[in-house]
Amino acid sequence: MKRYYVYVIELDQSVLEIKKFRGKNPKCFKGDPCVYVGQSSKKPNIRFEQHKEGYKSNTYAKRFGLKLRPDLYEKYNPIPTRKDAEEIEVMLGEILRKRGYAVWFN
Repeated sequence: MKRYYVYVIELDQSVLEIKKFRGKNPKCFKGDPCVYVGQSSKKPNIRFEQHKEGYKSNTYAKRFGLKLRPDLYEKYNPIPTRKDAEEIEVMLGEILRKRGYAVWFN
């Protein structure tokens, strides 16, 4: 049975210099934590490596990704369906943004 996962990648602060990223996070300032939230059928550590290697990667995750933040996503995994994973990805992104994180998710 296929399983899905959400994951959170901590991003370097310099991502805030990108206008498009800042546009999604107008209330965030230098010093605020920056993260990328994603979902995949791959386990988070494998998906993180893929982002860093450039395989189906998000530009922010590839260029600015520092490390996984399992403290922010582990409780949601594993997830039974892609639809559920996609919904949790958005929900988690919005939760983190409300907590003061600068967030990118699809």
